[in-house]
Amino acid sequence: MSQSDVAASEAGRAARTPFTLVPGHQRPLHIVGEQLTVLASGAQTGSYEIFRQVGPCGTGPPPHTHPWEESFYVIAGEVTFGIDDDEEKVGSSTLVHFPAGTRHWFRFGADGGELLSITSREGASHLFVDLDREVSSEAPDFAKLVEVSARHGLEILVT
Repeated sequence: MSQSDVAASEAGRAARTPFTLVPGHQRPLHIVGEQLTVLASGAQTGSYEIFRQVGPCGTGPPPHTHPWEESFYVIAGEVTFGIDDDEEKVGSSTLVHFPAGTRHWFRFGADGGELLSITSREGASHLFVDLDREVSSEAPDFAKLVEVSARHGLEILVT
């Protein structure tokens, strides 16, 4: 590791500080029918990101890929996850992990659901903020969803 790499690493560590997130202090983002709360951004952690996702029956992202690893922990409800052409319905207390570049999607079940999601690096939080700002949750413009997603390295895959 070069001296400049060490200096950059030390500067990154110095910039991060411990934090506590108190309920009610984060505004949920509205992403195509879901409410998504950024619990910890990559800017706060220096790497990974954590989100709370809540949605009614049938909501969830279309098949897509992105350059970050992603894990989902089901807090409540049933959620169907799709990986390539396979799908699996899971319930609360289940963890599902997708390596970077994996084609995947999910749908909340009959009673809706709640997820904790974790990504391996900064990026998704910026995507979600832009989707909330630029794409209507009530009447989403699919072309705009694809365009905003592509700006952040997420590719929507429709067949």
